[in-house]
Amino acid sequence: MRFLLPSLLLLSFSAAIPAATAQPARFTTTGRVLRHAPALDQLLAPDAQIEIVAAGFSHLEGPVWVPDSSMLLFNDTKTRTLYRWTAARGLSKFLENSGYTGRLPYGDEPGSNGLALDDHGNLLVCEHGDRRLARLPLAEKSGKISLTDHYKGQRYNSPNDVLAHPTNGSLYFTDPPYGLPGKENDPRRQTAGVYRLDAKGTVTREISDLTRPNGLAHSPDGRTLYVSVSDSLRPVLLAYPIGVKGQLGKSRVFFDMATLPKVRFKEVPDGLKTDRAGNVWASGPGGISIISPTGQLLGTIDTGEVAANCAWGDDGRTLYIASGPWLCRIRTKAEGILSGR
Repeated sequence: MRFLLPSLLLLSFSAAIPAATAQPARFTTTGRVLRHAPALDQLLAPDAQIEIVAAGFSHLEGPVWVPDSSMLLFNDTKTRTLYRWTAARGLSKFLENSGYTGRLPYGDEPGSNGLALDDHGNLLVCEHGDRRLARLPLAEKSGKISLTDHYKGQRYNSPNDVLAHPTNGSLYFTDPPYGLPGKENDPRRQTAGVYRLDAKGTVTREISDLTRPNGLAHSPDGRTLYVSVSDSLRPVLLAYPIGVKGQLGKSRVFFDMATLPKVRFKEVPDGLKTDRAGNVWASGPGGISIISPTGQLLGTIDTGEVAANCAWGDDGRTLYIASGPWLCRIRTKAEGILSGR
């Protein structure tokens, strides 16, 4: 593992110009916004556009905004590279060999996937190849710390997404099999699940009946955990009540993504986030579905590529989207819940 100083990489759509003549950066726009209900007008302006701020990647995942550095971190899972993007400096590598430190080859997505901040501002990293949940302090250049790599003596499959609960001190993370080289058929495969690492370091498997648990988000009050299921036979978003100590209750179907039209190959529920009003912004068939707290589909942000995940950034009113080879963004009227808050 090594850190790298900022340098322009791949293709970034913001060009540096002298400060004396600085103008707002212009970006290539793409895609469309589909409006399914009038309430969407309170969340997205009629003229909201999807901008491509960086491109040329293999498969982007796990975006997270770091407020004190005004930067977005995100992963290219296939190249094992963690990138950063800032409005001032554009695109640069942040960390190489992220997610897998063994000998290659190791599957088609060996790198890190989901990212989040804990309540101390440390970076939480889901590592596919190293099969663990790790923590990387951002305030100092020290190495990653493995938080957990097994449950009751058995290694995880490939931790995929992580969430720090705002009040109970728990870290929730999903562990589907598709980061393993053989995925469902891999001999190392264990039970797919959703786990909770509490403030004392104890791990419990909270959910064990899902084939492909993937993205995580919590409601504004912290009382509900949303889990996306990336199963083409049951592509749903589930809602679980969160107990006082962090334990999860019985699930209910929040939204059935099988009701959405199939636009591109292999589109299934993936990453998701919530805003301050409780709306859910979830990647899946057709792009980012915007769903009201009562489960009504309000609109869709379609970038033109498969959307894997999203994250709130800037002042909380910009949604960044990891979309195949592109990093996109769209300004919103909605105020998002930033990671770690």
